[in-house]
Parts: sequence; C-alpha cells; structure tokens
Amino acid sequence: MCGIIGYTGRREAVDILLDGLEKLEYRGYDSAGVAVVSEEGTLAVQKSKGRLKVLKEQLAAMPPLAGTTGIGHTRWATHGEPNDLNAHPHVSEDGRVAVVHNGIIENYIEIREFLTRQGIEFRSETDTEVVAQLMQYYLREYTDIMDVVYAVLHRIEGAYALGILCGDAPGQIIAARKDAPLLIGYGEGENFIASDVTALLAHTRKVSYMEDGEVAVITPDSVEVYDIDRIPLKKEIHQVEWDVSAAEKGGYPHFMLKEIMEQPEAVRKTISPRLRDGRVWFDEMAGREDFFDGIKRVAVTACGSAYHVGMLGKYMLEKLLKLPVEVSIASEFRYSDPMVDGETLVIVISQSGETLDSLAALREAKKRGAKTLAIVNVIGSSIAREADMVFYTWAGPEIAVATTKAYSTQIVLLLLAGLYWADRKGSISGEEYQELIDGLLALPDQIQEILDRVDDYQETASRYFNHDSVFFIGRNLDHALGLEGSLKLKEISYIHSESYAAGELKHGTISLVEPGTLVVALATYGPLFEKTRSNIVEVQARGADVVALVTEDRADALPEGVNGIFVIPKTHPLLQPNLGVVPLQLFAYYVALHRGCDIDKPRNLAKSVTVE
Repeated sequence: MCGIIGYTGRREAVDILLDGLEKLEYRGYDSAGVAVVSEEGTLAVQKSKGRLKVLKEQLAAMPPLAGTTGIGHTRWATHGEPNDLNAHPHVSEDGRVAVVHNGIIENYIEIREFLTRQGIEFRSETDTEVVAQLMQYYLREYTDIMDVVYAVLHRIEGAYALGILCGDAPGQIIAARKDAPLLIGYGEGENFIASDVTALLAHTRKVSYMEDGEVAVITPDSVEVYDIDRIPLKKEIHQVEWDVSAAEKGGYPHFMLKEIMEQPEAVRKTISPRLRDGRVWFDEMAGREDFFDGIKRVAVTACGSAYHVGMLGKYMLEKLLKLPVEVSIASEFRYSDPMVDGETLVIVISQSGETLDSLAALREAKKRGAKTLAIVNVIGSSIAREADMVFYTWAGPEIAVATTKAYSTQIVLLLLAGLYWADRKGSISGEEYQELIDGLLALPDQIQEILDRVDDYQETASRYFNHDSVFFIGRNLDHALGLEGSLKLKEISYIHSESYAAGELKHGTISLVEPGTLVVALATYGPLFEKTRSNIVEVQARGADVVALVTEDRADALPEGVNGIFVIPKTHPLLQPNLGVVPLQLFAYYVALHRGCDIDKPRNLAKSVTVE
C-alpha cells in the first residue's frame, strides 16, 4: 500500500530515495518524505503532504540534506489525516531515531498512553510514531541498537514493514518485517531496502525477500539477517528478470492504457508455457500430479478485481469439474468460520501476492487443513511462498492502480488449472477439451482485434462521460464480468456504478432506471442471450440509454434503439469474458480521460492493500 525505499552506500542518498519513491508512486499515496543520517550521526528529515513533486520542490529550495544513508516513504493515510505532521518518516522526540512503516500497529494506543506517562510528547496522530518513540524509550535502557529493536518488536502488535535509522549507528539501516512486504537489494558498495522491486530496478536486480519475524542490519558492505529469536540466517538471493522498460510508460500517456494494450502478449505468456503437444501442463505439477486428487469442493477467496476473477472461476470450474465452488471476499472468509478441511482446495488469487486479507485467508485455510493454491503475479511474494502450490501469471509488472492485464491473465490461468484438473479427473469430453485449447491459442489475436478498434470505445465514452450513475447488467458469466466492468469505471472515473444480475432488475433495481440512465448491457453469454435481450427492452421502456456488449454473431439481434454497441469475436463461452473485459476497460479509461481524472493514481486507492 505505502512505499518504502532505503539506501546505504557511497552516494548521496536523497536523489536515490526520490528516484525510488517515484517508481513507487503507482501504489497510491497522499504524502511523502525522506530522512538521511550524516557520518556524525545527525538526522535530517523533510516530508510533506501531497504528491512527490511537492517534496522535490521543497528539497530543491533548501540546503541539501547531506548523507549517504537514508530512508524514504510514500504514505497512504490510515491513522490521521494526510498532512505534513502525519507524513513519514517519523522521528523520536530526541531526534535520534527515524522510522518509516507500512502496516498497522494494533496496540499503538496502549503504547502511546504508556510513553506519554513517561513524559514523551507525540507530534502526530499516527500509529507509526509509537515505534520511533518506543525506540527512544529503550535507548535509555540498552546501548546495543539491536537490543533496542528487538525490545520494540516484542512490544508492538500488528503488521509492519519497518525501515529504521538511528544517529547512534550512522551508515546503517535496520529493517524488520511482519505481514507486510519488504525486500533487500544488493549492490556493489551499496545496499537497499524496498517494499517493491520496481523501486530498485535502476540500481540492482539482486534481491532477497524478508520473511515474517526477520530483522536485517544493512550497511554499504554487508547484509545480516536474523530471525525473531536473533539467530543469524542465510538468505537466498534472487535475480529479478523484469525489464526496467516494463515499468515505464513506453510512449503511452498512462500506464493503464499501456497495460491494456499489453494484454495480448501477457495472455500469450500465460498460456504458452502451459501448453505442450496440445495438452495443458504445469511445470509446477511435476512430481505432484496427484495434487488435485481427493478434492471434493473448491473455495476461492480474493479481494477486488481478483474476487471478480473468482466469480468467473465459479462458473468455469463448476462446469469443468462438476464440483461445488464457493467464492468469498477474503476479508469475510477469514472471519466467517469457513467450512474447509482436507478435502477442500482453497484458491487464493492476488496480483501482488501481498494483499493482507488474502494472506490471512490463506493462513486460515491452511490452519484448518485445506490444500491451498495461489494464483499471483509477483514471484517470491508472501502468498506465493506460503501456499501449497503456486501458479504465476507471468503478466510482468503492473503499475496502474486499476488492474487490467493481471486480471486477464488470472482468468486464463484459472481456466488452464481447471482444464488440467478436469482432464485428469475425466470430467470433460475430448471434444470440449480440444475446443477450449483451440480457443486459448486464438485468444491473444482476438484480444488484439478488439484493441485495433479503440476509436469505438473512445467515441462512446465521449457521449457518456458526464453521467453520474451507471448500471451494468448481465447473466451468468456476463454478470461476473459486469462486476469488473463496473469496478473499473468507478475506481478511475469516480462515477457511481453498480453491477446487477440482469434477472434481478425486476426485484427492486429497475426502480432506479429513469430517462437518460446509462445501462451497460452485457450479452455475450450465448445460452442466455434472449433473456438478456428482454432485460435490455425492459430498461429501454423506462427511458434508459443502453450500451451493449455482444458477440459478432448476435450484433444484429439486439433490440432496436440501442445507443451503442461493443462487438467482440465469438469464442468458447468460458473464454468469452477474456474478450468482453477489454472493451469495458477501454470504456472506463476513456470516460476517466474525458473527466480529467488521475487515471494511474485514482484518489484514495492503492495498488497493494497491505492493511485491513
């Protein structure tokens, strides 16, 4: 959610910190700040509300913050409003300690009250400041900085990724992690910490991922990592294969548009390694071909767009496997006393692999004895490491807050998993199996065909961008797809938008339809086309403007008077949502563009939600 960057080396830290924070802007934030420590142990901090450019302007107008060790942060407000005081880094009252933090310290009120009784005065409303002030408190008792850090960690409760500077140990960063992502970057005569690998790609591709309970001491020439009991650990170093250019706009005005346009290649990269001699195969299954055996029910859990993938997955997996599939929002799953056991497969879907609610749902499922499968995009992420089996989407870095290519590749990967399992289980006919394989192979080119008609979506958006409320309707797979189309529109254009099962219109929702209401009608699911057609007529009778999404073979069968039509190629019904989502993404993008919205960084939203 928030962004962390830390540097210690031979170079001046501030420029490196600002560069890293710029790469983390996509995560969503409302304030930014940096802290550096001089060789003499003097801490200097600058932070401000607003975008990173505000901080840069402030730094440019003042004497340089000198120091070759520093930490930086972009904050998404949880405790305390966005302002200069609540921005990170937070500094202890005596000025000896600076802290940046992602996550939530759950017992901060108790600690704050204790420290206040000890005479320590707080400046901010945040939960994070208690870490800096608690460090100051324990520095009275201990001389070893690591004794101080461990005392603090044993006192605080909740989730944290921490970057700590102390004037008593200049040239050193201390990092600690629990339930929030944090990684270490390795350079020559310099080392780094970051909450996301994109912040480090300009400087190093060698990283290791911190695990829960680990603490790292980082200097320009060394990295030492310890577990929660202070036992030294040897960390595996990974080579990041992502191209730096993948995290840049490449000539597009926004990352979102770039990532929409990357979908043919992203889908191809997801499919190609999993098809061999006309059959679905996962390298991850080698030696574990019996992974799905004995499963009698499936539970899918996720958040946001990944939850919408799960809704599509319910229809797909039940048809392919003939097993019951339940879909739950992860934040509800973990608290609902879920009925899962050793005969249940729990599928956790997450782009970042760090979504806190999804990670907690995974842990709850494992605690109850269920098998777990993760579908994620980020290699080495927490969910990927903790699941019994992980399938990566290989979508590449996704920078825009509103997901596009990650969503599309998650759908494909879930279908591939279902095909593999159904083939082994014998629950799919050879004819349908081959039809789906052929459809998967054709999918990238069909997506490109849709993208080649981008003017259609831009023109329609230009007519409807000024609406205040929009309804999406559809049936079966189209209903699940409508959830994502509606979310895309609302999250980047700020238009109120809701998605309904078309058959539910007459049970209350149709009372909201009045002359001029925009209804986006999804009519791509062939078996229920006539039913959806009738629903279109119903809303037209109440004066609604209708934009219809339809397959090319049924475009002429839509009711007269439809105000706009998005036509997509026909494919197997289970693959149709992969094509149908593309016009909805483009429509949302161009509506937001016409409204002048900050498309890549919509207000109040973050890319990776690592707090409850």
